[in-house]
Amino acid sequence: MPDFPIDVIVDILSRLPVKSLLRFRCVSKPFCALIDSHDFIKSHLKRSIDTKTHLSLILRDSYIYSLDLDSLDHAVELDHPLKSRDFGTEVLGSCDGLVCLYNGEEDIAIWNPSTRRYRKLPVEEIEFPDYFTSCQYTIYGLGYDPVTVDYKVVRFIQFYGQDVWDSFDSEVKVYSMKSNSWRRIQDFPYYLRYKRCYGVLVGSALHWVVSRKPETDTANLIAAFDLTTEEYLLVPQPEFSSKDFHMNIGELEGCLCILCNYIQKRVDVWVMKDYGVKESWTKLFSVAQPAVIRSFEFVIPLAYSKGGRDVLLVQDNKKLVWYDVELKKIKNIMAPGIPKYFESFVCVESLVPLSGGGETCGKSPDIKGKKKKNKPKKNEKKR
Repeated sequence: MPDFPIDVIVDILSRLPVKSLLRFRCVSKPFCALIDSHDFIKSHLKRSIDTKTHLSLILRDSYIYSLDLDSLDHAVELDHPLKSRDFGTEVLGSCDGLVCLYNGEEDIAIWNPSTRRYRKLPVEEIEFPDYFTSCQYTIYGLGYDPVTVDYKVVRFIQFYGQDVWDSFDSEVKVYSMKSNSWRRIQDFPYYLRYKRCYGVLVGSALHWVVSRKPETDTANLIAAFDLTTEEYLLVPQPEFSSKDFHMNIGELEGCLCILCNYIQKRVDVWVMKDYGVKESWTKLFSVAQPAVIRSFEFVIPLAYSKGGRDVLLVQDNKKLVWYDVELKKIKNIMAPGIPKYFESFVCVESLVPLSGGGETCGKSPDIKGKKKKNKPKKNEKKR
């Protein structure tokens, strides 16, 4: 190996899956230092995203499953740090191969399923305002701040009271993985429209569908939280020919998208190709019913095929399908192990570490060629 230039070695290693790289860390100290270096971890992650390799779907019902995005052949249940017989586990967001988990009690953890490392977040109390009696929404988001090189979890809480149905208040706190602590920031000035919706991450901002007041008939808005400046802003929307639809948002390979559900008619999918530029909104495709799919309530785009002609859709959180954008045809995906009803997230394999090291969930990766030495039993002489 000394005869190979270091840039050639880096190029070869950056193409490999994380499981192989974890094994190669044991080859030598220089290999271990290289694979653990910040520059290599960053370049490996970037190559995986750019080439659409080492991607999987995280499927969640009460348990959590992984489905390889290339083959889509078999869903495997994952052993994660918050697994419990008494509580189902929620996925609150995914970023750079890290997944944020919540177990229904107080435990929240950031977990890297590729390295099986995780870190539990400190419990943070809710500060109730005097004039509100209970929480209406508690919503989270996970993202990355490229300026401070820090992963952050955002917690939005909105309150309501029996005598103030037309009003609301909020509490927003941000967890920093670097400092392993929460801190409160300015309140969220908008009303969150959906109770169970994690923040949609695009670039370094999290997004939610909001309105200015509860129970309002005005058009839905898209609010963004910038993870670097920690400020709120409204995202410009396209000029819709009709606003008689139910709106949701998503992320499609780095772009913010709007899902316009014209009930029992069709779903239009719009994509913002240049973030923040209103004129860059493009209607990607429409899925009509019953012409394309007989009956559905909603569809969510997850990823393009490598050829770019097909889009992977999840229908009603029950079925995965490929949608041919040109031919406007659907191809069902039949993969053993997929739960009957699920939430879905695209996750990339990564070596991204957790500040402070974290703990390991499950068995350590197998290392080929490394044998365990048998310890002599008590009263047994070494030969």
